[in-house]
Amino acid sequence: MVAAWNREAPPPIDGIYQGSGGGETIRILSGSENKELGEILEQCAKETGVTIEMTYKGSVDIMTELQSGASAYIGFLYALLGKSEGLTEADLDDPELKEKITGLLSGIDRSSGSSDWLKEMFLAGDFDAMVNYECLIIDANNTLVEQGKEPLYVVYPYDGLSIADSPLGYVDHGDAKKQEAFLQIQEYLLSEEVQNEIQKTGRRTGFEGVAEENKVYFPSEWGINVDKVLSPISMPSEPVLMKALNLYQTSFRKPSLNVYCLDYSGSMQGEGNAQLVEAMAQVLLQENAEQNLLQAEQEEINIIIAFDDEVISTYMCEGNNAGKLEELYQVVAAEEPGGGTDMYIAAEEALRQISQISNLEDYTPAIILMTDDASETGHKEEFIQQYEELGKDIPIFSIMFGSAEPEQLEELAELTNARVFDGSKDLVAAFRSVKGYN
Repeated sequence: MVAAWNREAPPPIDGIYQGSGGGETIRILSGSENKELGEILEQCAKETGVTIEMTYKGSVDIMTELQSGASAYIGFLYALLGKSEGLTEADLDDPELKEKITGLLSGIDRSSGSSDWLKEMFLAGDFDAMVNYECLIIDANNTLVEQGKEPLYVVYPYDGLSIADSPLGYVDHGDAKKQEAFLQIQEYLLSEEVQNEIQKTGRRTGFEGVAEENKVYFPSEWGINVDKVLSPISMPSEPVLMKALNLYQTSFRKPSLNVYCLDYSGSMQGEGNAQLVEAMAQVLLQENAEQNLLQAEQEEINIIIAFDDEVISTYMCEGNNAGKLEELYQVVAAEEPGGGTDMYIAAEEALRQISQISNLEDYTPAIILMTDDASETGHKEEFIQQYEELGKDIPIFSIMFGSAEPEQLEELAELTNARVFDGSKDLVAAFRSVKGYN
């Protein structure tokens, strides 16, 4: 089975809904799954006079999202253990659990740093299943039906159900006018009329089903059961939660095959190269990676391709030995920028390296391309031909920096069902984000 998996990290996507009469502005940080509520927020701004600025993220990182109460992974652990609460560290050490969870996660071929983008990736790709929020599966099914395709059938874990309740919280900075504006938004969204409109987007507004007139938006033929009272799992204690997350990163998940194509062209001299080295330190130095739950898995493969207008050098490290990964980092730090820029020749080499992995199906492969300049295009057609001939689902995630050409990077993303990250403001954060997609 080919499946897609939601493992979220934060892409910066903004939406502004203008109020009237020069009123207050409220800034809201929200999961990307709530982008579909745009029309409701727009109407809210008009009726309250409060301008709403939305910053959509991919639910931050795994730990934050789990602590807020919406994770399939923890639900899977509970289901495989046959319990709905009381997860312990001893449970996590059970060899039978490890065998079951690694077997389950081995069926995941792509991961996503954003629930909404996961839906879009599913619709654009060739997958058999998707682990995502119920509302986004409903939205995906509506699109599939419009396209004349078979919709997904919703399956609820009997004893491993988790709920994303999207609580709206206020951060008090002592501004009375701002607080009053927030309360206006809250009152509007909680009104019976608006709650009814929210239900029509395929979102439940309580634990006990939906209004009779809204059941049409939750088609039972898709396996959706709105009459069942939801009984979500309980989140484990923080020490157990952290152990579960670390085990996911280092032992349970399908190992990644990361090929980093790093730009060492002349324009990277100075600050650009310093930021590149710092970014890779967050990924390769495991004491840093652990802080952001980005540790390497036991069988993970990391490949570095340094390039300018040609491939300068290629290095590989297998496994998660901290010493070997630090040696790989030292290689990155020692490279000197110089020359032109040809990202296509680097991407060609990345495909060649990936094609040499005999058991590629055991890995989640991805090419992570970082460039700060417009690329020469002499090898572009050769790369496209090579990619199509390989016939594998290998995303090329690009990190845009400096004077990189957005159209070139977006073209690669569209070809490979991937996305482009903006590293112009914070290259380190961009590397952390893209790592969350593999």
